Amino acid sequence: MKVLIAGATGLIGKAITDLCREKGISVNYLTTDRSKIKNENNYQGFYWEPEKNKLDANCFEGVTAIINLAGAGIAGKWTKSYKKQILSSRIDSLSTLYSAIKNLNTKERITFISASAIGIYPNSLTDFYTEKETTVDASFLGEVSEMWEKEMDKFKELNCTVAKIRIGLVLSSEGGALPNIENAVRKYLGASFGSGEQWQSWIHVNDIARMFVFTMENNLSGVYNGVAPNPVTNRKMVKELAKVLNKPLFLPNIPQFAMRLILGEMSYLLFVSQRVSSKKIEKEGFNFEFNNICRALENIYSEQVNEDNKDDVLSKEYV
Repeated sequence: MKVLIAGATGLIGKAITDLCREKGISVNYLTTDRSKIKNENNYQGFYWEPEKNKLDANCFEGVTAIINLAGAGIAGKWTKSYKKQILSSRIDSLSTLYSAIKNLNTKERITFISASAIGIYPNSLTDFYTEKETTVDASFLGEVSEMWEKEMDKFKELNCTVAKIRIGLVLSSEGGALPNIENAVRKYLGASFGSGEQWQSWIHVNDIARMFVFTMENNLSGVYNGVAPNPVTNRKMVKELAKVLNKPLFLPNIPQFAMRLILGEMSYLLFVSQRVSSKKIEKEGFNFEFNNICRALENIYSEQVNEDNKDDVLSKEYV
C-alpha cells in the first residue's frame, strides 16, 4: 500500500506519517516548502503550489489512497485577509488534487480521505451531534467547513471512495491549542472561558492518526467524527490539566467580551459548544486508545511532570 499525504508536515500529518511508516505503508507527501522535500526509502516528498493549481504528477505513482490535511491554521486573528486565506487554502488544495487526479485518467479506484472540522455543527450546550446532523453552525468556521466538504464531494466523480473526518480539539504537547492552555496553567493563569460549561469534543493526537489510517485500511466512505467517546466541558478540561500538571487554579472565569477585545472574531472558538458523538466510527470496529480526558492528559504530560518533580527534589536537596 502507498498513500499520498497533503499536509504531512503538520501536527496530525506527522503522526499519520509516523504510523504509516511503522506499519510498512509507503508515503508520498506534498509540501509547499522545497526544503522539506526528502527522498528516502518508502518516504518521498513532492513540491506543489495549490494556489497556482500546480503539483508534480509523479506523486501519484503507485498511490492507492490520498489523505488531505492541507489548509491554513485557524488559530490566528481572523482579519479579512486571513479569513480569505483560511478558506482559499482549503479549496485550492482540493481543487488542485481534483484536477491532477482527473488528468491521470486512471481506472484504479482511489480512497480519498479528507480532514474536515466539528466546527460545522451548531453551537449548543444541550444537543449531542451525530454525522446525520444537517444544520450548519452560523459562524465563519461553520461556513468554511460546509464549503470544504462540498469540494470533497466532487471526488466521487473521479471514481474515488470519499471519506470525511470531522476533527475535534486535538490534544498534543507538540502543537494545537493544548500547549497554550498548558502555558497559562503553568504560570498560574489558568481559567475557564465564559461559563466553562461549553462542551469540548477532543481527541488524542495518536487516536486521530490511527483513525485516518483505519479509515484508509478499511476503505471506509462517508462522514466520521474525529473525536473521543467522552467530550468534556471547558471547566473540566482546564481542571484536569491543572491536576496533571500539579498546579492550582484560583483565577475567576474569563469573560467573553475580554477575549473578544484581545482576539477579535477568532475568540468564538474558545466559547463555542459542540458535543459530538464517536459512535459511528466505533461501530466500524475502531477502538480508541484514549477514551477519557484524564488518561489522555496523563499520557501527554507524564514525562514532563516526572521531570518537573525530579527538578523540585534536586532543588530542595541543595537548599
